[in-house]
Amino acid sequence: MNRIIVTLSGKDRVGIIAKICTFFAENHINILDISQTSTDDRIDMMMVVDIEKFEGNFKDLINGLNTVGEEIGCSIKAQHEEIFDMMHRI
Repeated sequence: MNRIIVTLSGKDRVGIIAKICTFFAENHINILDISQTSTDDRIDMMMVVDIEKFEGNFKDLINGLNTVGEEIGCSIKAQHEEIFDMMHRI
């Protein structure tokens, strides 16, 4: 399993979750866990995804997520799980 942490932040609107989930499905990326918080007109989401069956490289993933982010007006970032864990260790 090749786990990646994807974070999304931006102005909430209809279709954000559908757009990113469609991107994942079209690219054979499995969502393992998802959590979100919506407050007023903001959305923050964190997803743990498995990219084992993704046919591109990590740069391709980042470029694809950037394209989706531009389309929905949100910032989307991705990090390997090990790096995310090291950055958030207390």
